[in-house]
Amino acid sequence: MYKPRFYAMVMTALACALLALPAAAESQARIVRLSDVQGRVQIDKNSGLGFENAFTNLPITQGTQLRTGENGRAEIEFEDGSTLGVTPNTTVEFSRLGLSEAGKRVSTVDLVEGRAYVNWLGKSGDEFTLNFSRENVELSQAAHFRVASSSTQAEIASFKNELEVVGPSGTVKVDKKKMVSFDVDDNDKSAVAKNFEADPYDEWDKLSIEYHDQYAKNNSTPYGYGYSDLSYYGGYTNFPGYGMLWQPYFTGVGWNPFMDGAWSWYPGMGYMWASAYPWGWMPYYYGNWVYASGLGWGWQPGGWNTWHGGLHYVGAASFQAPVAPQGTVTTVVVGKGGPAFTNTLPTSFVVNRGSAGLGISRGSVSNLHYLNSQVAKTGWVHVEAAPQFSASSARGGEFGRSGENTAMSAGGVGHTGATASGHSSGGTGGGHR
Repeated sequence: MYKPRFYAMVMTALACALLALPAAAESQARIVRLSDVQGRVQIDKNSGLGFENAFTNLPITQGTQLRTGENGRAEIEFEDGSTLGVTPNTTVEFSRLGLSEAGKRVSTVDLVEGRAYVNWLGKSGDEFTLNFSRENVELSQAAHFRVASSSTQAEIASFKNELEVVGPSGTVKVDKKKMVSFDVDDNDKSAVAKNFEADPYDEWDKLSIEYHDQYAKNNSTPYGYGYSDLSYYGGYTNFPGYGMLWQPYFTGVGWNPFMDGAWSWYPGMGYMWASAYPWGWMPYYYGNWVYASGLGWGWQPGGWNTWHGGLHYVGAASFQAPVAPQGTVTTVVVGKGGPAFTNTLPTSFVVNRGSAGLGISRGSVSNLHYLNSQVAKTGWVHVEAAPQFSASSARGGEFGRSGENTAMSAGGVGHTGATASGHSSGGTGGGHR
């Protein structure tokens, strides 16, 4: 059994600044998450560098702009689990991310151009405003809608509950399953569409929400963001002396949670660590990473009142985590992490021991728990997976359908096959076994 030894790694000044956030200016009071990036997505963090290539798990702070290319799409996840989905050729700005005097989260997003989806859960009285064209919609209850804006026309379509849109021509009500357009050249005059028109990305939005609903349903933490990815990409294991700790699948001997990621610089905050792993949000800002001989690394939940800015772990006296760079404000890549992007999502790839979920898009492979056991035995497994949240990925009727054979056959999320071939290099597969 190991006696806990706490190592607060790097970024002392940043950690002090983050601890003081509730008393700081409103612009420093919130940290939102870039929860998914596919294709070309770029971010402007007001760092003086302009737009840079974006990657999953970058923090979103007040004043941040995000834009997608021809093949790009992204998801932004707020603290309560609400999401903003951004489709190709879209630019959004997070003009306000603050706290009210009553302690409620206040968010304002500007859709500069393009098309986006909002799934606002309406928890705890938080406030959300979306500005598009010369219109704005303020939410006082849960809402799910699609909005688009161009130089000539804007439109909004409600999937859930009634919306009120305020613009130059007054207030317009948008009923559930109704769509309203605004003529930019005619003082944004509104017109209710006769039919609710579907959009090619409606299915992506729908399945993304189902993913979060399924994998976040047992969340017992105070926060909603990041938990669905923990449920999809890993499970809990008993660490003697520490209790039940979360481990990602596909780890094994030699893996550590700081192998892949990047240091990204933010004005007023300095360098912040962004994990390259698709599940890599909550375990890096709350609780501690724990190392135990024979079990490897696991995440110990907790510390919900303190948003950690550095890299924190216990139980590994000789381990050295990556250190924040100095003398530069450019993004610094560690391991396989960083701002790489691809034009298309792979449908055939190899899952290796030690990958810890890197390269597996959310919702593209069913029953990672079973696939993890196969990788633990063979060292690697070949996978045929459906593109993330594609129309074909709904076959089988639900996400993550359980059962020992779903990782080897069609069903669940996508057509997922795994060969029995591979090679063994020892160690465990990681995660709940």
